[in-house]
Amino acid sequence: MSRVTIAPEEDRLSAQLAFAVEIDKLKRIIRRNLLMDGSRRENDAEHSWYAATLAMVLGEHAPPGTDIQHVTAMLLVHDLVEIDAGDTFIYDAVAVAAQAAAERAAADRIFALLPADQAVRLRELWDEFEARETQEARFAKAIDRFAPILANHHTEGGTWPLFKVTAAQVKEKVQIIEDGSPSLGAYARELVELSVARGHLSE
Repeated sequence: MSRVTIAPEEDRLSAQLAFAVEIDKLKRIIRRNLLMDGSRRENDAEHSWYAATLAMVLGEHAPPGTDIQHVTAMLLVHDLVEIDAGDTFIYDAVAVAAQAAAERAAADRIFALLPADQAVRLRELWDEFEARETQEARFAKAIDRFAPILANHHTEGGTWPLFKVTAAQVKEKVQIIEDGSPSLGAYARELVELSVARGHLSE
């Protein structure tokens, strides 16, 4: 009985397409933030696209020598783990603490769908983003934290009043922005103060 031989390139393509099908699920993970027109909540795929685009547009606010293409790559993969782990509200300290293990397990599963070389490459991007030890990772995290503050500011506080988030809690996230980009951090701090003045964020 003859056996069908699968060429290595076909096997590689099959793995890549399995990954492509899997990451489509990111579109169904709903985040807390509203779109800036206030019409609905955004999904994770929209957030990842938006953050990656912001990195390109705001790249001049990164430290000198920052590889913006590398930053963009990190932002495109940083939330893929939420396909399994789900989105966690960043102001819920208990949930955030429990999320880390779930996200690592998700990274193990999802990136392993790829051919080995690509699995290593994308997993390294995710690990780098989480560790925040390089200037690229710090800028990527700054963009990731800046985007929801910008969205909440443009939606009269967005989710802040709903979840009783305080200015002090938001300013903790601003410190992360400042670590990656002092100028974006300063602007985010201004948005927080303006939101407080407008009554959209509690002191």
